[in-house]
This record gives sequence, C-alpha cells and structure tokens, in this order.
Amino acid sequence: MANGTMVKLDASDGEIDTSDNLTLIPAFGKVIVLNGANKKVYDPINSKIATASILGTGENPPDPGTELTGGSSGAKMTVDYITALTDACTIYGFRTTTATFTAGETVTGTDDDGNDIEFAMTAANEVAPSPGHWYDFTPFGNSATFGTLPSKLYLGAMYLGRLYLAGDPNNATEWRASRQGGIFDYLNDADDVQSACAGGDVEFGKLQDIPRALIPYENDYMIFGCYGTIYALIGDPMQGGSAKRIADKVGVFGSQSWTFDEEGNLWWYGTGGIYRMPKGLGPIQNMTEYRLPNIIYSEAADPSTHRICLGWDVRRHGLVIAIVNLSTGVNSCYWYEKRVDGFFPELYPEECSPYSMLYYDSPAAAQRDLLFGCRDGYIRQSLETATSDDIGGSDEAIDSYVCFGPFGLGEHIGDEGIIGQVYGILAGGGSSGTHTDSNNVTYYIYVGDSPEQVMERVDAGTYAITGTVYGPGLQRGKKQLKTVRGKFAAIKLQNNTADQSWGFEEIEVEVTPAGRLG
Repeated sequence: MANGTMVKLDASDGEIDTSDNLTLIPAFGKVIVLNGANKKVYDPINSKIATASILGTGENPPDPGTELTGGSSGAKMTVDYITALTDACTIYGFRTTTATFTAGETVTGTDDDGNDIEFAMTAANEVAPSPGHWYDFTPFGNSATFGTLPSKLYLGAMYLGRLYLAGDPNNATEWRASRQGGIFDYLNDADDVQSACAGGDVEFGKLQDIPRALIPYENDYMIFGCYGTIYALIGDPMQGGSAKRIADKVGVFGSQSWTFDEEGNLWWYGTGGIYRMPKGLGPIQNMTEYRLPNIIYSEAADPSTHRICLGWDVRRHGLVIAIVNLSTGVNSCYWYEKRVDGFFPELYPEECSPYSMLYYDSPAAAQRDLLFGCRDGYIRQSLETATSDDIGGSDEAIDSYVCFGPFGLGEHIGDEGIIGQVYGILAGGGSSGTHTDSNNVTYYIYVGDSPEQVMERVDAGTYAITGTVYGPGLQRGKKQLKTVRGKFAAIKLQNNTADQSWGFEEIEVEVTPAGRLG
C-alpha cells in the first residue's frame, strides 16, 4: 500500500468491543490487539497456508522458526505461528522465495530437534500477506506446551524483545512476559534466560499496586504506571534486571494517558495533575500544580467512564491532552504550548473526540503529523489551512477566543475609568497580498466593581458593550467609539463564523480615569 492509503480489514469487522478498553502493541512487524476477552493479531508480513492435519506422516508439528519447503512449488517459509499442534491447522510464516505454495502439495521441513515434518496442504493456495491476516492471539499452537494466557488482558508493551502483558482482572497485580524474540511463547523456564517469565517467578516480583499503563523507553527501561505508584524495570528480568520504585501518589490514569516528547521526556495525566519526567528517570515535576491546580477535581474524570489520552505534536511543538466521556463524547481538552510553557483549553466537536493519538512519522513530509482516532471512527489530523472542523458529513464552525483581564480602569483602587475607544491590528498584510489575512473579530467588554465580578460576567456572557475589529492589519476609520464606565474590566476577542480564521498583532483600549464615586 502507498503511504497514507487506508484499507478496511474485513476479518476484524465486529470483533472489537468499542465499549471496552483497547491497547494495540506493534511487535515484530505485527500488531497485538488486547481488548479484554478479544485478544487478536493483525499480521501484514506473513503468508498463510493450511493443512487438514499438521502431523501428516511426519508425526511432528513445526516449531517456531522451522523452515518449510513446498514439494512441487519449491516455495520456502519460516514458521512464525500455527493454530494447532495436532489437528487441522493454519500456518503463518514469512516466505523467503519468489515462488508461492500451491494447493495440495506436500510440505516438508526439519525442526530444531532434528525431527521430520511432513504434511499436505488443503485444496487452497497460499494466501499473501496483503492487506493482512487477522487471528486469535494465543500461545503457539494454541497449546499449553507453550504456556497459557489469561482469559482477559488489557495492557501490553514491547521491551528488550519481549511482549509484556498485564491487566488481567482476576490477577490484577501480576505481569508476564513472552520468550525473548518469541511473542507466542509463554512457558516459564527458570533455566533458560530467554524463556518467558512472570512477576511472581522472578526477583522483580508482582507489583504492589494495580498497573494501568506499561511504558517502555527504547531499550533503557520500562515503566509500570500504576493506580498510585510508579515502578521501573531496568534491564531484563531473567538476566539480572533490577526494579526501582520511582514515586508514590503520582499514578497514571490509563493505558493511553501518557506520551514522550521529542527529547525523551515522559508526560502523563496522573493522580494530581499532568506530570513530566525527564529522560533517564529524572525528578518528576507536576506541570499543572500552579497553572491548573484544580484540574483533577474540576475534570472529575473516572477510568470507568472516561478515556484520557495524550499525544505530543512534533510539528507544532506541544502536547494535546484529551479527556473524553465515553458515553456522550463530551470532551475537555488542553493544548500545552512548549514555546510559552502554558496550557490552553480546547473543546472539540463530539464526533471528533479523540479516543487515541499517534504521531505518524511518515517518510512523506506532507503526511507526517499527529493523528487522532476519533469517536465517529474517522482518523483526523490538524490542518493549518482548515477554517472549520470536519465532523464527517459536514463541517462545523470553529469557535475561538482569547480573554484579557480583569484589569483596573482607575488610577487607584476603587477609582472608576471610562473605556472610550477600541481598535486593533489583526494579522495579515494587504487584502491582495501573499500572506494569510485575518477575518474580522468581535470584541466584548465586561465591567464590574471587582475582578471576581468581571470574571463572573465573562462566564455568563453578560457584556457591557460589543463591536468589531476589522482586518487585515490596521483598518483606518474603523475605531470603535462606544463607551462604558466601571472599576474593573476584561476584553474578549472572538470569532465563531464558519470558514473563517483570525489572528491579531495588537489590541488597544483607550481608558480615561473618572475618579472615585462619592
């Protein structure tokens, strides 16, 4: 498929419970899908062949890594996964030849113990990888010979060649890891340093808290983000890896409530706000402690009803935080602007509520962007050229504003002032120039006897006067001559017209002191 081209994987239709949590883990060219009882594999790299009996005349099933050869076609594949050890079986493997396997031919090979493998294909030719295969995620051969997996799983991550799994509702503090280099092998063997393992079997041990996110950082460490605790695994648990308890009372909200920025700093939404931890497990900083001190209580998000996901926008140098009510789609989002070190509230149409985010580092620069997996099933991106929000079948106007104040109008506390003129310089050059020009902006002025009263009126939309700032640039003869008197004021600039965009360079309010009332 060409970059940016999407196709529907028909086999997956109806096999995901969208009301339940979902985690996708890239693993050796495939994607592991964990959706509670729905544990699946999306496999776009392997070919598929089938047999009525995997034992055939050789009386041995192939092992992972066995090379199979077609007797008449000469095609060869390296076995990755099989669905049974004794019965009718589907074999998935990476074909290493141009020749393909053909219906009915005899397939042979030798496993790693020197055993002969021989079976006949069914009356079906090899099925090519594209657009990808969809099958159950179970141990190799769906057999206890290669270990077992819980009936439900929600969390997973790749780290140092192992697939780590957690989120078993019946064993909430346990984690397990596959064989190193083999994501379908979960048979624990203490005598083999590459074998599968589980927390209860190694020095790292079970967690003392319930994990909510598995967060690997390259090959350096993996973080277990728990309900109220942060742990780190440094190294491999079967090869002397060590455990480190990083912090208490700063847990992670959910499986998608974290991201890394381009410098390797970890950001997450936790028990007390939005946190940042520098690369290398540095000291944790609460980024909202002073700027959004009540965010946890004002948002009142609950993992049973809300999804919170974070994504770092490399193109625009900032962080998107999306808090979504799963039943209604109502969202409360924030943009953290790295260059000014500030948070700005955002609200998206309910259809566009982000359920997931991924920065797609495409080879094509035009497609390299932060992608949003949205509530209505669409994948969206932010476009500087878009002047309305795409909500599927139609567009919706973008309502954007900025508020300045409250500020005093008199020379001294308690004095009044009179706002006489309002004028501004909006973005853009001449109306026929090459630069993007701002559309007009509506301004609202709110006044009151105290700063708190002014902000109450801003929240209620009870303004004293309103008018228009015209653009682009400074439009002569467009000064606003309306007046209003008060002790404190705030000014709000807003545009909520479809297919319009705006920006301003400067806004100026002329104030004349009016003295103190007797």
